[in-house]
Amino acid sequence: MPYIGRKAKLGEAFGWLWAAYAVSAYGTGLGFGAFSVVAITVLHAGSAEVAALSSAGLAIGALLAVPLGPWMEFRAKRPIMIATDVIRFAALASIPLAYWLGVLSFAQLLVVAIVAAAAKIAFAAASGAYLRTIVAADGILVATSRFESTTWSATIIGPPVGGAAIGVLGPVTTLVIDATSYLLSALGITAIRQPEQPPNPRKTATRRWSDIVEGWRYILAHRTLRGFFFNTVSVNGLIMATEPLLSVLMLSHLRFPVWQYGLAFAVPCVGGLIGSRLARHIASRCGERTVLRVFGTLRACWPLGLAFIQPGLTGLVLVMVTEFGLILCASIFNPVLAAHRLNNTDTDRHARVLAAWSITTSLGIAVVTVLWGLLAQLTGPRPAIALAGVLLLGTPFLLPRQFTFTPPEPADPTPPSEQPVSEGARA
Repeated sequence: MPYIGRKAKLGEAFGWLWAAYAVSAYGTGLGFGAFSVVAITVLHAGSAEVAALSSAGLAIGALLAVPLGPWMEFRAKRPIMIATDVIRFAALASIPLAYWLGVLSFAQLLVVAIVAAAAKIAFAAASGAYLRTIVAADGILVATSRFESTTWSATIIGPPVGGAAIGVLGPVTTLVIDATSYLLSALGITAIRQPEQPPNPRKTATRRWSDIVEGWRYILAHRTLRGFFFNTVSVNGLIMATEPLLSVLMLSHLRFPVWQYGLAFAVPCVGGLIGSRLARHIASRCGERTVLRVFGTLRACWPLGLAFIQPGLTGLVLVMVTEFGLILCASIFNPVLAAHRLNNTDTDRHARVLAAWSITTSLGIAVVTVLWGLLAQLTGPRPAIALAGVLLLGTPFLLPRQFTFTPPEPADPTPPSEQPVSEGARA
């Protein structure tokens, strides 16, 4: 089991990276669901168009991101992060601008969704690779836990505040805030003064098909990563596919008020904040192997309960308890897996592995969401949610039985500003 340092020094560079991530995460939280709101309230889009906006944005954005992994691998990561933040700022800012000019169209929303999805994958791969160069291996779990904690705190605060802002200031308000958050994120990354080692010029000169598929080849050849890869893609796809079905079940079939529906998903996010703060302590006490096996299994056991929702207070409590348990287990599992993945991937393959992982996850969510939407049309939302819950119970069998650990290098006592940055530097 890798050593998990309790007092790892993360350094000033990580502080700026974390601040940049936090501001964009809160912006995204405030803008949660903004595309659907604009499509429905401004463009009067139907359910099919809203579903297409979500699925096509994920799928096409992921496909566009396929060549980005090898392109990023041997290039400096900070300029890529800054560029993707600026691209997201420009893309999102174009929506309120077009709205105010009276020329906003569904096609523009779709293009922006695709560009934002591709840029998100590129940023995640670059930032994860960069993180590994500025934080020692024994501090990676601390760093990924802080990212996870920030994600859930933004999820708790953002959507309710964003919904209120839309109600008071109009449908594109949160998109303005979200766009601005990416600009601030780019400025935060620009403020990092620690030099980044230049890429290997020999490796940047060649571009082959084998380079494009290297991320997937590496994952599939790695016994431990392969199991986590299939497990994560399956779990994320099945969970996310039930989200729109749960909305239909609660709001249309069971007639829950909108405020109760929002409450049912906002309150359980506290579990994410708790779990992300406990993750490194549980891993330090029990070991990574135990955490990944136990909480990787437990997170798949909760969603089946959502198929038994009933109207009224009992149903509301059932949703909140189920979502709380799911989010708590996932928020303990996720940062430990993210740290394990970084520490057990070769340095010169970080960007390609992270890009391949994100691309496949996005495509999986898009495909399963479409399939479950069609299934719900035939059977209704409750049977479709139940089937997803049953299939999730089988996903723990995809978790690796044997773990391969790469011993981490000890923390360097040299101050972060003086540490050399290794070549080719988050989930």
